[in-house]
Amino acid sequence: MDNITPITSLFVDIGGVLLSNGWGHESRRAAADFFKIDYTEMEERHHLTCVTFEEGKLTLDEYLKRVIFYEKRSFTPAQFQSFMFDQSTPFTEMIDFIKQLKKQNKLKIAAVSNESRELNEHRIKKFHLDQFIDLFISSCFVHYRKPDINIFNMALDIAQVSVENVVYIEDRQMFIDVAEDLGIRCILHKDYISTSIQLALMGLKID
Repeated sequence: MDNITPITSLFVDIGGVLLSNGWGHESRRAAADFFKIDYTEMEERHHLTCVTFEEGKLTLDEYLKRVIFYEKRSFTPAQFQSFMFDQSTPFTEMIDFIKQLKKQNKLKIAAVSNESRELNEHRIKKFHLDQFIDLFISSCFVHYRKPDINIFNMALDIAQVSVENVVYIEDRQMFIDVAEDLGIRCILHKDYISTSIQLALMGLKID
């Protein structure tokens, strides 16, 4: 244990780790069912716009106009946006765990996530993520999106931390593969218990 390089910073994904996915395929399917939208057409339009949307190059209003309101609807953009925002739910046990980790180990916490600006800001405020996350390396803020390696390089630069002092918690294997190419230690997040065990093996204090 003494030979393990100390961890001073924790990089963590938001959707799938701390919260439910903000606007994933399950949420889009639910929206299509609720508002009686053609799901296939909606998905095609979403995938044509999602990169620019999550890189902060498209506003939510612009996204909705291209994906949903390209034709007359029986509901309003405000109603659809409210439904989108309501899809987010917290993983309370994981949030409490990260808060405790930060306090016990004096860690710097940076979120590295792919999210559109309005949804990202809503989630940060609603679930008080800024109370324990120090830096938000969100795709909509930095204009790079995972799996682009530049978002991880930018996270290291902004956090001013060396790769050997970071652990990244992520629920998608491809994004872990990219981070590991930079030398970042990673944990493929499946659940609170397995992640806490792996962090303890890396030398962090866990009660």
